[in-house]
Amino acid sequence: MARTLVDKEDLNKALETLKNGGIILYPTDTIWGIGCDATNPEAVEKVFALKGRDKSKSMIVLLHNDNQLAGYVNDVPEVAYQLIEVADRPMTIIYSNAKNLASNVIAEDGSVGIRIVNHPFCQQLLQRFRKPIVSTSANISGQPSAAAFDEIAEEIKQGVDYIVQYGQQDTTKGKPSIIMKLDPSGKFEFIRK
Repeated sequence: MARTLVDKEDLNKALETLKNGGIILYPTDTIWGIGCDATNPEAVEKVFALKGRDKSKSMIVLLHNDNQLAGYVNDVPEVAYQLIEVADRPMTIIYSNAKNLASNVIAEDGSVGIRIVNHPFCQQLLQRFRKPIVSTSANISGQPSAAAFDEIAEEIKQGVDYIVQYGQQDTTKGKPSIIMKLDPSGKFEFIRK
């Protein structure tokens, strides 16, 4: 990361926006994302509207550590903790039987994709917010994902309530996470490697 110190004012503004049901544009451990309180259906609705995203496509949720999984997934398979521990890249796991999240974050089959983040800004934001945050690529649906801040469309920047300052100068191209589906029995399959 170009900037490693998280600016308190930047963090506080992002936090305030989330608490007030707003949406933020922020850097993650993968690519820039559009985020909101994952427990607030009205905020989630704003993200769908901004992206022009089909409501049948669920969005992923970020947590700051795996101890929180049980709060949002019924029966977390033991193998999930092992997969998270050995992952050498950001990994999103799709779990069955999601709970305590906005209904429009949960897929029709009751599943949800969750990633434990390893990113200075995201971790501090999640620790202070104490709730999961939606993360979806910072682009209009159907358009390419923005791998760096300067690739994000003006339409997206204009449509959010707050743009995080952290990481804007970083020109490293982010990559989307690995995605795997994990069923309650512990069987898993890769959706995206």
